Amino acid sequence: MQTTIQLDDALLAQATRLASEKGYDLSHFIEETLRDKITPKAATTPQPFVRLTTVSGNGLQPGVDLNNSAALLSVMEQGE
Repeated sequence: MQTTIQLDDALLAQATRLASEKGYDLSHFIEETLRDKITPKAATTPQPFVRLTTVSGNGLQPGVDLNNSAALLSVMEQGE
């Protein structure tokens, strides 16, 4: 169906830019945006609080870098 709407120039420019970035034409972008806005959202269930169990120790072993997964895997394989 075709209809005419009036939009603020800045809003139209922003919508046109976003549509282009997504690879949509303006009509498809407006339709998708309206659909997202008016479709009821499913109620989200709050996730239960999880308490992590820790054990005493001396911290990380020498050579363990938690920011380097390859080095961490190497240290773990050496321990086998």
